[in-house]
Amino acid sequence: MDRNIIVSGAAGNLGKAVVEKFKREGFKVIATIEPDSGQEVEEADDVYEVDVTDENRVAEFCKEMSMQYGDIHTVAMLVGGYAGTTIEESKASDIARMIQLNFFSAFNMVKNFLPSMKKINKGNFLFVGARPALHPEDGKNVAAYALSKGLVVQLADLVAQECKETKIRSHLFVPSIMDTPENRKAMPEGDFAEWVNTADVAEAMHYAATNSSLRNMTFKLYGGV
Repeated sequence: MDRNIIVSGAAGNLGKAVVEKFKREGFKVIATIEPDSGQEVEEADDVYEVDVTDENRVAEFCKEMSMQYGDIHTVAMLVGGYAGTTIEESKASDIARMIQLNFFSAFNMVKNFLPSMKKINKGNFLFVGARPALHPEDGKNVAAYALSKGLVVQLADLVAQECKETKIRSHLFVPSIMDTPENRKAMPEGDFAEWVNTADVAEAMHYAATNSSLRNMTFKLYGGV
């Protein structure tokens, strides 16, 4: 089985869950963290400081991965950010920041790792969407975030079309509220039991990456919310 995975944003709550799951299942896990952040990802085999929103740095990173590890079989793109503003409250700079964090962090990885996957005719791209990007009633109060995640959804679809004659797969994971310390602090009155566990998202990602019968799936992990 193909066993090399890159996890960007690996020091985040979801990132750590994904690293732990894939490592436990026998993958070689290459993690990326924000430069100069002091972040740690103990479960990963190797950790690299990479600003994945910087297209030039990602291009360099991709070349280094090819030399160090050969074929990369799965890329999980977990870097992202959140802004809770309506259309009227949002500034152009807010939208640009969300697009940089949520969209370009994924686009740069796809652009650079897609050619090598095409050469071996296999691979998985794992995208993280958001429910507000799929449901306008949820997105109207988080406009910049919803718009940027909408671009991620479109990117996943475009990769699926680009690769429909290949064995490269594009999977989208759409969680609602994830149960993280930050979310509990921000929404202390929430029903935590109804939120989505990061381990469940990691489980879904592993299932998609290792099941060759699945192609270009959208996993809606909405919990009870």
